[in-house]
Formats: sequence, C-alpha cells, structure tokens
Amino acid sequence: MKIQVRYFASLREVLGAEERVVLDHGGTVGSLRDHLLSLSDGHGQVLARSRAVRCAMNQRMCSEDAALTDGAEVAFFPPVTGG
Repeated sequence: MKIQVRYFASLREVLGAEERVVLDHGGTVGSLRDHLLSLSDGHGQVLARSRAVRCAMNQRMCSEDAALTDGAEVAFFPPVTGG
C-alpha cells in the first residue's frame, strides 16, 4: 500500500514537505503515525504521542481511526497553522 504523507507548518520545518511510505498492510491513520514515529529522531520529535497533531486524508479532516486506502494522501499538521 502506497501512501503520500505531507507535513505542514512546524512539522514541515523538521521533516520536509512530504514523503512516500509503502506499507505491507492496511491500517489506520493512527497506525501510519506510529510507523512514522519509528523512522527517525525528527519523526519521533514532531509526531510524538504527547504532542497535539491534527490529520487529514485526501484533503478532508479525519480522526486517527480512519482506514487507509492505497494511494491516499495523508497530511499531518499542528492544531493551529498560519495562512
């Protein structure tokens, strides 16, 4: 399963604008976040479970229990971002 991950605001400053992730199985946005946490210290820092992070899938706000679909675009961002 291929997922396009995009980062905004302070997350983008640490991780860059986007990355592609290939998962062996389906899952949820929350399980994707858990996977990303393990990729690097930077990921662990900005996506830590102790931090408030909002998410969207295919440009619609979603909760972390939203089921991933192949080819989905998932965005992570802080609760308040600039315009």
